[in-house]
Amino acid sequence: MNPSFQRRPRRVQGGFTLLEMIVVLVIIGLIMGLVGPRLFGQADKAKVQTANTQIKMLGGALQTLRLDMGRLPTADEGLSALVTAPSEARAAKAWSGPYIEDAIPTDPWGNPYQYAPVSSGNQPYSLYSFGADGKPGGEGLDADIGYKPAQ
Repeated sequence: MNPSFQRRPRRVQGGFTLLEMIVVLVIIGLIMGLVGPRLFGQADKAKVQTANTQIKMLGGALQTLRLDMGRLPTADEGLSALVTAPSEARAAKAWSGPYIEDAIPTDPWGNPYQYAPVSSGNQPYSLYSFGADGKPGGEGLDADIGYKPAQ
């Protein structure tokens, strides 16, 4: 008999049993139960770091506007002065903006940044976020972030 015509044993192709699938899902669930809280904690820390970075970026833009115009935006102008020229002709002439790309960002929790042309101790302005809770004060993730007015 010619060896090329020999019958090869049939391979039985099977799937996973329901029990195997349940075991895999339980293992994945246990791993997520252990790793998940750590990942969410890192996400919260990343939001705080993002808020700090955005405050520094906005602070740099405020300093550039101050150099061009000789003053910081008023409380009424607020951070919108970074993207919109003032209505007063003399001030509009000195304005060389926009000082940031796109629109004024909100903090990582979706709230507007707080601005006032009041000294914060180390800065000639106040610029901060209320943190995760969106309310003044707080501790941990709810703590205010940035340059708060001197009390």
